[in-house]
Amino acid sequence: MSRRLVAHRPGRTRLASAALVALGASIAPTAPVAADTLDDVRARGVVRCGVNADLAGFSTADSLGEFSGFDIDLCRAVAAAVLGDEEAFEPIVTTSVDRFDALNAGAFEVLSRNTTWTLDRNARHGEFAGTSFYDGQGFMVTRRSGTRSALELDDARICVARGTTSELNALDFFTISELRYRPVPFDDESAAFGAYARGDCDAVTSDRSALAAQRSALPEPEAHVVLPETISKEPLGPVVRSDDTTWENVVRWTLNCLINAEELGVTSGDARIASTTGSAVTTSPAARRLLGLEGDAGEALGLEASWCATVVGLIGNYGEIYARNIGPETPIGLERGVNGLWSDGGLLYAPPIR
Repeated sequence: MSRRLVAHRPGRTRLASAALVALGASIAPTAPVAADTLDDVRARGVVRCGVNADLAGFSTADSLGEFSGFDIDLCRAVAAAVLGDEEAFEPIVTTSVDRFDALNAGAFEVLSRNTTWTLDRNARHGEFAGTSFYDGQGFMVTRRSGTRSALELDDARICVARGTTSELNALDFFTISELRYRPVPFDDESAAFGAYARGDCDAVTSDRSALAAQRSALPEPEAHVVLPETISKEPLGPVVRSDDTTWENVVRWTLNCLINAEELGVTSGDARIASTTGSAVTTSPAARRLLGLEGDAGEALGLEASWCATVVGLIGNYGEIYARNIGPETPIGLERGVNGLWSDGGLLYAPPIR
């Protein structure tokens, strides 16, 4: 299944249908009808995933239009869980401005696009299926500017993307710090970073992971510095519509599968052995449940018993995904830090599969 870029075009028919359903509900109150997203995905044979157009390490396309990255691997994991094929997903590029409207218009089933979990977004736009990456906002400047702290950015031109938490957090930071704020807003992160690279701004602000990703893609990465201050909490994770708890659970537990697999020491190789031989490399009851050799977790989700073994066998566990896309040995070079397992002093913690 091709993973090439697909432009988003909101469907008027879906929007019109939604309006008719809402009108009918106001006339004759009935119990809400759950959307059958899981059945729809199986019938279509592909998971549609809303993604970033170009964020190194998280979501980028090669010269053939094939996508890869940390957020893309979550899309692949959902496809593996539901369809048994990590390639059975369709990346649909969406911007920070239109991502929630596109999700709720039915353009895709999962939004996996460096999206921060906030109360307003959760209440208005959809359900967050967990935190896949713990981040925080920062600022990047050129080394030759001599700027060593965000507190030195008084009256500086700040490139920022509209419709993001970065836009609001920057305003809060400058207000609290009693600094003059000169935002230069753009419709998406790529445009904001492009303007910074051209010298149209004195600094650019975004999640620190995005700053590291964009810095790695600049012609001279060493000529740019991410300032030491972290001015916000940015728990990033996948989002689904609020109308289907069954699908929400599938996405949530796919993420939990990846995290639990790392904690239990189950690697992609271990999961493949379990899938082909029907036995686990460990006698741990928790590992056996994760691999579908005991219990009925798959049935509870409407999936195959071996769904998590399939996911880990094809994609790897959370640690393998992190190392492959954004870890210290990649151009992004991000240490695990707070994204380490809770047992290693990080924040990464998943409910048990049992």
